[in-house]
Amino acid sequence: MLTWKDIINFSVNGNPEPDHKVEKTDAEWRQQLTPEQFRITRQKGTERPHSGALCSIYDEGQYNCICCDTPLFDSTIKFESGTGWPSFTQPIKNNAIKYHKDSSLGMVRVEVMCNTCDAHLGHVFPDGPEPSGLRYCINSESMQLDSKVEETK
Repeated sequence: MLTWKDIINFSVNGNPEPDHKVEKTDAEWRQQLTPEQFRITRQKGTERPHSGALCSIYDEGQYNCICCDTPLFDSTIKFESGTGWPSFTQPIKNNAIKYHKDSSLGMVRVEVMCNTCDAHLGHVFPDGPEPSGLRYCINSESMQLDSKVEETK
């Protein structure tokens, strides 16, 4: 289980190696994604709070990257944070997420990205529920719910 100390270590000293990498040009991403998905995932945008389709969905399955379909989070670790964005306590695998120190907006935060394709997902904070204490605050537009995964388990 990852802790805040692990997250800070990754953001300062380097991220775990992904299973594989996906690289595309901006033109290729624009062809694949909606304008809003492109703005959020490729240009580090943020959706308005409580506006994302996945905020209030708690169906079983896994949440995959909208850009490369890499599994990011499992539905069993999703929780209602009251922030207006889907929130999770842990990634599906330690190397699914990439961490980057974000000093924009006059504060220091830790940005989270897909470790496979570098898509911006959101941020992680140390104010989540126990036992990890982590809150991955993720844009709905950066993920898709794959509900078929649970049916095959």
